[in-house]
Amino acid sequence: MLTDLACLAASLLMLAAVTLPNIPDVKELAEQGQEYGAGRVNFIMEHHPTAATMTEAEALEKKQQHKPSNGDVRSEAAPEDAFDNTYKEKEGPKPARIIVWKNVILMTLLHIGAAYGIFLIPSASHLTLLWSVFCFLISALGVTAGAHRLWSHRSYKASTPLRIFLAAVNSMAFQNDIFEWARDHRVHHKYSETDADPHNAVRGFFYAHIGWLLVRKHPDVIDKGRKLEINDLLSDKVVMFQRRHYKMSVLLMCFFIPMVVPWYFWGETLWVAYFIPALLRYTLVLNATWLVNSAAHMWGNRPYDQNINPRENKFVTFSAIGEGFHNYHHTFPYDYATSEFGCKLNLTTCFIDFMCFLGLAKDRKRVSREVVLARLQRTGDGSHRSG
Repeated sequence: MLTDLACLAASLLMLAAVTLPNIPDVKELAEQGQEYGAGRVNFIMEHHPTAATMTEAEALEKKQQHKPSNGDVRSEAAPEDAFDNTYKEKEGPKPARIIVWKNVILMTLLHIGAAYGIFLIPSASHLTLLWSVFCFLISALGVTAGAHRLWSHRSYKASTPLRIFLAAVNSMAFQNDIFEWARDHRVHHKYSETDADPHNAVRGFFYAHIGWLLVRKHPDVIDKGRKLEINDLLSDKVVMFQRRHYKMSVLLMCFFIPMVVPWYFWGETLWVAYFIPALLRYTLVLNATWLVNSAAHMWGNRPYDQNINPRENKFVTFSAIGEGFHNYHHTFPYDYATSEFGCKLNLTTCFIDFMCFLGLAKDRKRVSREVVLARLQRTGDGSHRSG
């Protein structure tokens, strides 16, 4: 029975990749708000507490944000990254939840197929398992170093070869194209934990983790997404190329290459090669990403700003290759490292630093130590540790 369900999952998921919604051309991009998504990892916001006057610590923080050091760029959050405290949720009853049954069925079958893949692990070769880990890491980097830190927050600059690589492995992650991912992520920052947040964690763990993908978006999410500033994404040739060819790139990068490489090079069976490096790996990347939306908004300490929901969560830091320093990241969304501690438990930061060493990236935005100390003393919960 489980094998039959797994076969059905495999067939439907491949069909789903081919039958994704049509990608609109540039003239239609202002009409965004599609229902479909497969795990837009949305990590960050800047949710400053309201204050009547600027304290000395706040003045230092604002001054230091513009001070360059060691060749890195200090910068404030861009307007689309900053929390909009003028937004007010509409009074009265909330809109009814409309279930998207196609997504419910596909996500259910995906996880059944992944569960079956776990049972196949003992029959896989060591090379296949190593290949699966490698695919996990590079597809995760397509989200963390690519869609998130580069295109959503513009926290560093990448050369064309690096941008092409990140776009390719982003397709391997299959969490919607970069344009839609970054747009929805900026909406999440600007209206975090409100009705306009695509995966509002106030609505509970399940909703923030996967439930938001199984229902139609709240009208405010669609409305705010249409009004967002996205000219940098529209003018990015790599982003728009990936968007135009997203269906084919997903079939190639997310399913075909992870499956064919172990079959062709070391004789793995196509059955095992599909269910482990392709399906199971893909499902694990999705859930690692979703944990940033759910677990990192609910469990952990808040050393930098106790007035916001995001937490520092070590498990999420490990599983999402560096994205679990979430209280820091919401407090300073423009910091390329998303953490005070650089490369510590932060593979994505190590990757960006290595790309800078190779000359493929530059202009990393960083928060000074003085600003961090000023902020944690002003708004932290007292749980800060030096390392």
